[in-house]
Amino acid sequence: MQKNIIGEAAGKVWKILGAKEKIALTTLPKVLDVDGALVNQAIGWLAREEKIEFEKEGRAVYVKLSAHEAEAFKRHAGNGHK
Repeated sequence: MQKNIIGEAAGKVWKILGAKEKIALTTLPKVLDVDGALVNQAIGWLAREEKIEFEKEGRAVYVKLSAHEAEAFKRHAGNGHK
């Protein structure tokens, strides 16, 4: 897959995490209506850039924006970007 497609998916993941705070990894492909493999690549991209964190609750693994990225999302959303 091309880097720009993965980057676009990473942007979609970033936006949904900013809006929802945290989401189970298994539900992200359904929420975004994006192929699971592409979502996993986007998650890897964001994790490599330290923009997301993982949380385990029971058997489920959740992903959320890091504190720094959550603040960046709030600034971004506050400027009228969606």
